[in-house]
Amino acid sequence: MIAKSTTRKRLAPEQPGSSSLLETAYEKIKQQITACEFRPGDYLNEAELSERLGIGRTPVHQAIDRLMMEGLVQVMPRKGIIVTPVSLDDVLQTIDVRLLNECHCARLAAERAGEEDIRILDDILARAEAELPRRNAERLMRLDREFHGAIAQSSRNAVLADVLGRLHDKSLRFWILSLNTQGHHTRVHTQHRAILDAIHAHDPLAAERAMRDHIEDFRRNLLSSL
Repeated sequence: MIAKSTTRKRLAPEQPGSSSLLETAYEKIKQQITACEFRPGDYLNEAELSERLGIGRTPVHQAIDRLMMEGLVQVMPRKGIIVTPVSLDDVLQTIDVRLLNECHCARLAAERAGEEDIRILDDILARAEAELPRRNAERLMRLDREFHGAIAQSSRNAVLADVLGRLHDKSLRFWILSLNTQGHHTRVHTQHRAILDAIHAHDPLAAERAMRDHIEDFRRNLLSSL
């Protein structure tokens, strides 16, 4: 845990070339939050983050602002920066919205996916299968996120893909908790294969059903692990 920050001072204007540093700072801090290296409720300090990442204070400050807009961190008056806690209500509401949108997305993907979409999805599952023996929860979480993102792209609905992308980002911390439970990562892979088989067969009803079963199982597993 990183000690808390006391103030949020205005920093110097962004220097040329620092946009890439902003992106690097943002991705690294976000990765550590979603992998629960920075746990819900932890306090963060910009100076210590800057030193830890080897990146200047301005990009770190801007990355924190971006993460705050995404709801991953909060700036508390007189307390500093805190990693947003995970509430059970937030988890359940996010899953409800995923059920409404992602099952429809799977249906659209089964209707619209082309050969290249199928190839991309199959490649993701092949990489995930190779990772299963290692049981690296963070790596499996990233592949899980990549698989669901590829399905969203296959729906050919950019608005829906954007909505689901934000929901998936919001769910990453829940995913890693769920994937850490005994045997769940293997079950997830089997469920992903059922979803892909239905999309490959261009069977919208089967794809929708397989996605619903997958998300419902995620909900049951997560509730049992919280």
